[in-house]
Amino acid sequence: MAQEVRDDSSLTFWEHLEVLRWSIFRIAIVVLVAMVAIFIAMPHIFSTFVLGPTTSEFFLYRWLASLGSLPLMPDFSAGDFKVDIININVASQFLTHISTSFWFALIVAFPYLVFEVWRFIAPALYDNEKASVRTAFLFGTFMFYLGCAVGYSFVFPFTFRFLAEYQISADIENQINLNSYMSTFMGMVFIMGLVFELPLLAWLLSKFGLINRSFLRRYRRHAVAVLLVLAAAITPTGDPFTLSIVFLPLYALYELSIRVVREEQPVE
Repeated sequence: MAQEVRDDSSLTFWEHLEVLRWSIFRIAIVVLVAMVAIFIAMPHIFSTFVLGPTTSEFFLYRWLASLGSLPLMPDFSAGDFKVDIININVASQFLTHISTSFWFALIVAFPYLVFEVWRFIAPALYDNEKASVRTAFLFGTFMFYLGCAVGYSFVFPFTFRFLAEYQISADIENQINLNSYMSTFMGMVFIMGLVFELPLLAWLLSKFGLINRSFLRRYRRHAVAVLLVLAAAITPTGDPFTLSIVFLPLYALYELSIRVVREEQPVE
């Protein structure tokens, strides 16, 4: 049975570029509108959301405190945890206001960006390919948001609290700089969002015949070593507890990748 192909297959190279240009233009407009809206609301967002992990009222800290003392875990029962973020540069608060609004706008507009990419490439796909690619885009969007949520809810708070309370000497007082806090915050959240695309990447490589389920199972031990190195690179701390907080989701993603890739095709 013949497969339907794109309706605009007669478009020239320059016409394709024109379509791409308008797609980029629409994405830029959506991101700009989202950025302006977030810029206006940023003082409230910053105080309640971005600075949430700096106090003992953060939901993760309160939940862990309710569990009491647990083995191999830091003590979260102290209710007076509070870190004051300081600014030592004249323009840092203004620049942080702009940059944070931009990155948050990208997160909010991410589904629309995916939609524009889908709308651009969909006419070039066969009907049977469209369903797979559409599912991949939806799955990738969900996993990106899930990764960002894990980064904000677990990875960053654990890492930040460990570093904020760590002292090489009682005579040294920790004072966290705004730029240092924001670079760690945005870096961990976005990195976890990207790392959670691992199953999607594995699925794409499988579709191209580069890997299969047997391959991932065969090199599971090697993958564990690579994931440990990756976890150590994501978190700046060296303690086993924080490292495990990052490693366990990565390993779960690897196991999920094994499930989503295809089996090795038998040679006829």
